[in-house]
Amino acid sequence: MKKTLTLLLIFICVHMAYAQSTLTETDKLAATTKIWGFLKYYHPQVAAGKYDWDEELFRILPKVKTASTQEELSQVYLDWLDNLGKVKACKKCDQITNKEYFEENFNLAWIENNDTFTDELSERLKYIELNRHQGKKYYVSKIKGICNIEVLNEKNYEDCDWNDENLRLITLFRYWNIVEYFYPYKYQTDTDWDDVLTNMIPKFLNPPSEHDYNLAMLELVVSLDDSHAWYYNEKTESIFGEYWIPAHFKLIDEKAVITDYYNDSLSKAADIRIGDVITKVNDQEVEAIFNQKEKYISGSNIPRKKHNAFSAIFNGSSDSVKIEYIRNNQTDTKTIKRYLLADLAIEKKEPEIFEILEDNIGYINMGEIGNKDVEETMEALKDTKAIIFDIRNYPKGTLYSFAKYISSSSNVFFNVTAADLDYPGKFIWRTGRKTLPSDGLKYKGKVILLANEQAQSHAEFTIMCLQTGDKVTTIGSQTSGADGNVSYLTIPNGYKTGITGIGIFYPDNTETQRKGVKIDIEVNPTIQGIIEGKDEVLERAIEFINN
Repeated sequence: MKKTLTLLLIFICVHMAYAQSTLTETDKLAATTKIWGFLKYYHPQVAAGKYDWDEELFRILPKVKTASTQEELSQVYLDWLDNLGKVKACKKCDQITNKEYFEENFNLAWIENNDTFTDELSERLKYIELNRHQGKKYYVSKIKGICNIEVLNEKNYEDCDWNDENLRLITLFRYWNIVEYFYPYKYQTDTDWDDVLTNMIPKFLNPPSEHDYNLAMLELVVSLDDSHAWYYNEKTESIFGEYWIPAHFKLIDEKAVITDYYNDSLSKAADIRIGDVITKVNDQEVEAIFNQKEKYISGSNIPRKKHNAFSAIFNGSSDSVKIEYIRNNQTDTKTIKRYLLADLAIEKKEPEIFEILEDNIGYINMGEIGNKDVEETMEALKDTKAIIFDIRNYPKGTLYSFAKYISSSSNVFFNVTAADLDYPGKFIWRTGRKTLPSDGLKYKGKVILLANEQAQSHAEFTIMCLQTGDKVTTIGSQTSGADGNVSYLTIPNGYKTGITGIGIFYPDNTETQRKGVKIDIEVNPTIQGIIEGKDEVLERAIEFINN
């Protein structure tokens, strides 16, 4: 009995040791992703563009696949390093600088992962980090005066076949590493970026169809939790469907409420009315549809994701859809017609640039007014008791022109983090610019800023600027949470996508990414308010001014 038990224990121990030393395909590809990207931006010869780095990956992948243990895999990488040539000592790399680093994104701890790499390999990689490439990079640069990155010299593979495993993998490897080293908000993603990699490798390695491959690419981009991260093309359109209902809607309380029309006549023909509350689409609850498709909807936060769900709830591949809706407290169902975008004949309305509301309150539509109109507008509104700046839109670069009217002094309104290309993964703090010099407070009334999830990027930057005014109150709800210039990326197949390229913070270093701008008085539209045709945020602003 004892002999049998001993043999059993020996078998278990040997089996466990074998299981621990044997690497899975995902383990090996995740390690290769990281080493390939690290060498691309750190190794002096590779970062300088001395190698065709895509071809180097294609050459090394078969060797990676045949390796089965830590030792075998590490030897593949060590041989690779030997072929790249000797790395000279870098005297500049350890010099003390006056750079103030933001290091929340920096993570090279994987280099010393003893479960995957041998000590020898870890030491070689650490040496490259300490003697990394300095100066002009071949694959990345900074846009002058803006400081967000620009990706360079990448092959587009515009005629690539999705069936090509190498091109699928290089799409994942390239995108993952750009985010790993140059995305300023990597530390904020809901799913750890390392976990995103291990989750996505099987989906890129073995997609059952082209449809699944594009779903994987879209899911990867959405994993950034960044409203600037988009991936839209004719392939992704088919994911949600190319047929649309002729009306706008807003997701409130797990329901879709009709708020406006793309086309009045088509909406009336379908008997779609503003205030209709849609509870089900094709017998599926609206909330369930959103939850099911959320991983394919870009957005820094849930309010922006709900705003970006414009094609996810009602779109489909047929020209009709069944809905369950509530109108006048009565629940009913019907089938309505859907249209191709080209057939919707979207009707554009021309809103006023500014107006004077009741009680001598000025109103400015920041999505319509340009710099040439600022002086005339402020002259017309100079005697009002308050001005409401509606920034539930995308402004036209008027922030500095308006700031000098509502501020008695010039103010710094943001700090910024920008990638350090000499130490990829690290970001440098910089103080943002000031508002324009002011010769005293020109407008003496109250200033109200209206904000919601439609305020994104330049709109959020505009709000931050105007919030430095003397008598400013911000009213509304959480904004998009994507503030900072966009860096554009081209992925293999020629399609483009983007990421937020620099980090934007308030002067006290309060984050704006994902959180949005600071709101003084929170107001969210309600279903009843929409039914009654109210703009509840605007009404709350007027109430605040008058009281």
